[in-house]
Amino acid sequence: MTPKIAAEVARLPDMTVNDLVGRYEQVYREECRSRNKQYLIRRIAWKLQANDEGGVTSEMIAKAEGLAADAQTRVTAPRDNRNVQVTVTPPNAFVDWDPRLPPPGQMLERQYKGQMIRVAVLQEGFEYEGQRFRSLTAVAKAVTGSHCNGFLFFRLGRRES
Repeated sequence: MTPKIAAEVARLPDMTVNDLVGRYEQVYREECRSRNKQYLIRRIAWKLQANDEGGVTSEMIAKAEGLAADAQTRVTAPRDNRNVQVTVTPPNAFVDWDPRLPPPGQMLERQYKGQMIRVAVLQEGFEYEGQRFRSLTAVAKAVTGSHCNGFLFFRLGRRES
């Protein structure tokens, strides 16, 4: 990095956010949508250094886009003679299903203030009184009217790590 660019990068933290926005728009030649000072400092410093050291030319970008457009996307894994086992997860299955939860299709039940609360466990969320919820905490809030942990409310065990 040249001394001139190093000095400019060193001055960036002392600039106001409005000054940084203006410098960002000069360097990138586009409208700046951020007002985060640290983000602007890092982005401007990176671009100044990249420009100083040559950066990526428009020809290189065009070539990369052309290669990406011509690339063949494989739908299945290539066949080879090695004994490789591939596990495919169905698109609707949870990859990280919480072991404290029963499997989809089961019901969670709990007595609360003299009423039996029944919640259906779905593949993606929960159903209580005809409404769908993304989390047990949301169900517990609908039942109690105040925020509480859904796992604690339904008295589900601790997660095994």
